[in-house]
Amino acid sequence: MLSLLLIPLALAGTVEAPPLEPDQSAAIFAGGCFWCVEAAFDDVPGVISATSGYTGGTLKHPTYGVVGHLEDQHKEAVRVVFNPLKVTYEQLMYLYWRNIDPFDLDGQFCDQGTSYEPVVFVADDYQRRAAEASKAVAEERLHAPIQVPIRDATTFWIAEDFHQDYHKLNSVKYTYYRWACGRDARLDEVWGAEARGAVKH
Repeated sequence: MLSLLLIPLALAGTVEAPPLEPDQSAAIFAGGCFWCVEAAFDDVPGVISATSGYTGGTLKHPTYGVVGHLEDQHKEAVRVVFNPLKVTYEQLMYLYWRNIDPFDLDGQFCDQGTSYEPVVFVADDYQRRAAEASKAVAEERLHAPIQVPIRDATTFWIAEDFHQDYHKLNSVKYTYYRWACGRDARLDEVWGAEARGAVKH
């Protein structure tokens, strides 16, 4: 993310995401800056929580400073906990695609590098099949192949408190960052009227 935001690096350590309740499911999406991905899912009906964090690498208790500077394969990602009776995984996938640039595999928008690469992390065979099907539909919509990988989920580490709800608690900085990064301009270019999307019922 833009260095001008002067994000403090000496923050409390990260912890593993807690287990789900029996009536809950979780989807994990990496799509560049986790502030922006979290914002896309925060207020979706049926979503219980959207939490920024790190996943996909081998380092335990990764931190923002480490993930951004080491090639450990950890991605900035968001864990979306939801009630599957109120919103489906397929609906969340639809929203995910319309909040990323599916043609940029080296990062997203102004944020480039390993930690910003887009990935769909799946919890089981059902999510994998649903993600692959959703990807195929998105390819048909865009008339182009999508190379965003679909990978098995690994430990999700909750990011430092500073990053949670950043778009709400630091709305001016967030809005400027998002504009300066060119995120919305590129989403409009790729998705047109569907950019940023809404859950389809």
